[in-house]
Amino acid sequence: MISTVTLALCCTSHSPMLNLPGPSQDLLDDVNSALEQAREFVRDYDPELVVIFAPDHYNGFFYKVMPPFCIGTRAQGVGDYGTYAGELNVAENVATDCAKAVLAAGVDIAVSADMDVDHGTVQPLEKLFGDATARPIVPIFINAVATPLGPLQRSRALGAAVGNYLATLDQRVLIVGSGGLSHDPPMPSLATATPEVADRIVRGRPITSEQRLARQTAVMEAAHKFAVGRSDRRPLNPAWDHRFLEILDGGQLADLDHWSNSFISHEGGDSAHEIRTWVAAFAALAALGPYRTMVRYYKPAAELIAGFAVRTAVPAP
Repeated sequence: MISTVTLALCCTSHSPMLNLPGPSQDLLDDVNSALEQAREFVRDYDPELVVIFAPDHYNGFFYKVMPPFCIGTRAQGVGDYGTYAGELNVAENVATDCAKAVLAAGVDIAVSADMDVDHGTVQPLEKLFGDATARPIVPIFINAVATPLGPLQRSRALGAAVGNYLATLDQRVLIVGSGGLSHDPPMPSLATATPEVADRIVRGRPITSEQRLARQTAVMEAAHKFAVGRSDRRPLNPAWDHRFLEILDGGQLADLDHWSNSFISHEGGDSAHEIRTWVAAFAALAALGPYRTMVRYYKPAAELIAGFAVRTAVPAP
């Protein structure tokens, strides 16, 4: 039993393709088996609060103002890729106090009283709880796609500040990290975007249902090409993924401070920067001291365009 622990962790990759046609049933069964182990871990822990570190894919944060980090005191899901659309159950007072504590710890963070979050936040909540609104949450955005990006060590500093605050709460808190590992799906770049795309990722122009459907179709086509080896996207890098997971499993988080942004992009692809959410989550758990990982899953899932991983962890006895 782990119900007496005050902090626990579950990190998982996400993918639009988990909710779209295309992936083989064998792959989905394999991934869902790992997610079921994570669900059992979460059910046993029975958290009273969920703090989730997640990226965004130009659905809630745009170049008009792109903070490296942001805590939402209120938030809603945008409903992309079959995920929940609507208001989320945000613990507003806890989120506000957490932002104050992070700032007091010397980590600059923005605050949003009207945060839009996409599948990067909502999908893990649905996979772990069946309902994105099942538990009170504190959503914490980490920019992982819009360059320029800060150094990876700042994500560790953010996580440590959040963890030190969470350790003061008299409730069971589940820390979730969403994203990664190696993957390089088609993502717009400000440097190469067409005027229409640039307007979207700078100003956040709302997209129509037809445009959202077209985006889903493009993602499905890209995943199919990638899976059959007809894509120019950077291939998955299982060796790099395993190295990252070994560092986390061994509690050697400071070793990641030396991973430059160019190294991450070269080894894992441009979207591999989503490992920042995992670094922050593990750093938050490490605020209580040494930890041990329990569920350990990894699959180089080309059909999901992702090195797909799941980890759960608790403080070491």
